[in-house]
Amino acid sequence: MRRSILFARAIHPLTVGIAAALLAGCTSQPAPPPPPPVVGVITAQTRAVPLMTELTGRTQASEVAEVRPQVTGIVTQRLLAEGSQVQKGQALYQIDARPFAAIAQQARAALANAEAVVDANRLKAERYRTLASGGGISKQDAADADAAYAQSRAQVAAARATLDAARINLDFTRITAPISGRIGQSTITRGALVTAGQTNALAKIQRLDPIWINIQQSSADFIALRHALQAGTLASTGSAPVRIVLSDGSRWPSPGQLDFADIDVNEATGTVTLRVTVPNPRGDLLPGLFVKAQLAQGLVHDGILVPQAAVTRDQRGNPLVLVVGRGDVIEPRTVTTAATFGANWLVTAGLKQGDRIVVEGQLTARPGTHVKVVPASAAAIGG
Repeated sequence: MRRSILFARAIHPLTVGIAAALLAGCTSQPAPPPPPPVVGVITAQTRAVPLMTELTGRTQASEVAEVRPQVTGIVTQRLLAEGSQVQKGQALYQIDARPFAAIAQQARAALANAEAVVDANRLKAERYRTLASGGGISKQDAADADAAYAQSRAQVAAARATLDAARINLDFTRITAPISGRIGQSTITRGALVTAGQTNALAKIQRLDPIWINIQQSSADFIALRHALQAGTLASTGSAPVRIVLSDGSRWPSPGQLDFADIDVNEATGTVTLRVTVPNPRGDLLPGLFVKAQLAQGLVHDGILVPQAAVTRDQRGNPLVLVVGRGDVIEPRTVTTAATFGANWLVTAGLKQGDRIVVEGQLTARPGTHVKVVPASAAAIGG
C-alpha cells in the first residue's frame, strides 16, 4: 500500500504537464494573415499638355553696327562715353572739317560760275534763233548757240553734283551713331588719323532690347516634330511663350517669343537654329551668354501627367508604372514617356482615363498583390 502511494506521487507532476500540453494544443488558433500593403494612388486624367523642350542657346544683340569713318582725316574730338546708351544720329567723333569745308566752298563757287555762263548762253541762243528766222545769220550759227546753251546747263548740273558730294563729305566729318543701342570700347582717341574704308571699326553699337537667343535643335528632332504636327499627333501651340533659364538656374522674368527657324542644317553639328526674341529693358542680358530655353513645340491632345516617382524601369530599361486593377490587385504597365513637365512625366501611351496609378508604397506592392488603396499624399504628387 505504501509503495502504491509513492508511485502515484512520483507520476503526478508528469501527468499534469502532459495534460496541460494536450489542453493547450486543442484550444490554440492559427495566426491571422498579415494585412494587405497600403498604396497611395492618383487617378489618371487625360488633358491637352504642351510638349516642352529645353534647348541651350547663346544671346545675341538684335542689331549690331560697327562705326567706321567715311572720309580721311584727323580726329579732333571724341564725343562718346564708352559703355553708354546712344541714340541714332548722336555725334560720336569729329574729324577736322576745314579741308572739306574749303572743297565745298570751291564747289559752290564753281556752281555759281556755271550758272552765270548758262544765263549768257541762254540769251545768246534766244537772240540767234530770232536772227536765223529773219535770215540775219545762218542756221548753223543758231544751232551752235543752242548747243553751247545746252552744254552750259550740263555744266551747271555737274557743278551742283560736285557741290552735293562736297557737302556730304563735310557732313561725314561728324561721325554719328547709325543705330540706337549701347556703345562699346572706342579703339581710337583724339588726334588719331582715320581713313575712309579702314578695316578696324572705331566702336561697335549693339541694340540689347530686345535681345535675340539663338538656340540649336537636332535636325532629327526638328523633322520628327514637323511630321507629328502634319500627322495630327501634335497640335500647334501658336506663339507660345518661351521661358529663359540663366546659367545660375534662375528664370528670366520676361518670357520670349519663338519667331524664326533657319532653313539650313548646320553640316558640322547636324542642328537647326531657332531664334527667340526676349525683352531686355535694362540691358542685363549681354551678348554671348549661354542660357537655356524652355519652349512648347506642340500640344499632346490626350496626355497624362504622372509624378516622376511613380515611373520606374524594367530590365530592358522601358518606363514602367504600377496600376491598381480589378479587385485592388497590382498590375504592371509599360508606358511611353514623351518629356518631363515640371515634376511629372508626360505619358502618351500605356495608360487611360481613370486608371489608378501607384505613387506611394511601390516597394511593398508587387505585381499580383492585393492591396489597400488610399489617396496619395500631396507631397507624393508634388502638391
